[in-house]
Amino acid sequence: MNGQQRFRSGKRVALVLGSGGARGYAHIGVIEELEARGYEIVAISGCSMGAVVGGVYAAGQLGGYREWVCQLDYVDVLRLVDVTWSPMGAMRASKVMSKLESLVGDTRIEDLPIPVTTVATDLTRQREVWFQSGSLLEAIRASIAVPGVITPVHRNDQVLVDGGLLNPLPITPTVSAHADFVLAVNVTAHSPRPVTLDELLPVVADGQYVEGEESDEASAHYSSWMNDVRDATRRLLDGLGSGTSQDAGESHERGLRAWGRLDMILASFDITQASLAKYKIAGYPPDVLIEVPKTVCGAYEFHRARALIQLGRHLAVEALDRFEGRSHPGWGSSGVVVEPVPGDERKEAE
Repeated sequence: MNGQQRFRSGKRVALVLGSGGARGYAHIGVIEELEARGYEIVAISGCSMGAVVGGVYAAGQLGGYREWVCQLDYVDVLRLVDVTWSPMGAMRASKVMSKLESLVGDTRIEDLPIPVTTVATDLTRQREVWFQSGSLLEAIRASIAVPGVITPVHRNDQVLVDGGLLNPLPITPTVSAHADFVLAVNVTAHSPRPVTLDELLPVVADGQYVEGEESDEASAHYSSWMNDVRDATRRLLDGLGSGTSQDAGESHERGLRAWGRLDMILASFDITQASLAKYKIAGYPPDVLIEVPKTVCGAYEFHRARALIQLGRHLAVEALDRFEGRSHPGWGSSGVVVEPVPGDERKEAE
């Protein structure tokens, strides 16, 4: 049964939400567009940020979560960083988890109205772990534990870290779902060239949020002391100044990016996830695939929620218009393919 035949038979969707740090905010926009069109989400599989958004949505608290993240600015994000001296990670993520606990409480996955699977990685056995029962908060916490950045979860003899290490786009858990079609959101997609949020977001004139406007306001708002706070925090996260100021100065003079330890870890993780996601898509092609280029923002730019949510909805409109058979070219403004129907020959950007 191809995508168009499935669509005619109903509007029950199995939703796959991939990992990718802050870019996972785009999942919220996708869900909002699905609901606006009357789709019923009957199963969710999520990894890392996808596990957060999927779990919160299934618990009926996506509105509260959206309101919170859209209020976060750069300073707020820094305040959420809880540095630890553990050799297993730079942060505990306890402040973020406390906020999630205030939203979902002690909810158990098996009690959710929508079947949810969150994916983590067991370092001990070197395999995926699917959470389909038990504490929702524990499942989310395990799934977001980026190796070397956020401390892992220890459960019996398991050492659990981010599911994106093995499966950044967990399509397999949705294969048996009683859905009319599978929609997957890959937020670590390769693009023919680096693209930014400003390039991808549609220009609006009715007062809606535009990324460029907030960027200008932020630049005017943050004074020089904010740069000092940012640099000090990054040095701390990078291992108490593992990169010397001389190295940073030399890089700046040459017009090069001054890479720190955190930059290296997250960039390497992004590259690995992007490659793995391509294999997962090839092995189990979803009926609708929405791809957010990994270049739109850094994995830790959690102060850009509003723009990323808008981007997710914008890309969902394009993908669902095509899936529903409306007139649509299937291309984003950046030249990134949105190709929802398996069986069609996949286009490649020149």
